[in-house]
Amino acid sequence: MHLSTYLGLLHASENSLAEAFDQVGRDHADEPDVEHLCHVLSEKAAGHVEALSPFVTRYGVQREDEPDRLHAAEFGGTRTGGVGLLRDLQDLYVLASFVDITWTVVGQAAQGVPDAELLKTVGSCQAETSTQLSWLQTRIKQAAPQALIVA
Repeated sequence: MHLSTYLGLLHASENSLAEAFDQVGRDHADEPDVEHLCHVLSEKAAGHVEALSPFVTRYGVQREDEPDRLHAAEFGGTRTGGVGLLRDLQDLYVLASFVDITWTVVGQAAQGVPDAELLKTVGSCQAETSTQLSWLQTRIKQAAPQALIVA
């Protein structure tokens, strides 16, 4: 069974997402909504890591380095200014999308095992990940005109 591979992938990617939200929030503290909401969304991602703990114990975890590579590629450091904020939000969106689809894969496995507790956790965490993606998309739409048109 390869569920442990995807639990490892999900665990690592949620950790990376939590760290990335924290980093963007800190480095764009001049944008109060970004600072605050990135902190809130980082806590949600960290909560997802905790929610995975019983399943990591139950099924094991196989460590994968994809989230680390994705985090390194996307977050070599935050950028400054309006375009920098826009790019950082896009990078968060890419990482959150990876987390979202990984929840989908784990949810499919939870149906096949079957594991009702894991399926419930997937539903809850994936809904929160969807909220993260929605906020990011909205904030990207808000930042784009200012960053790209106004000099």
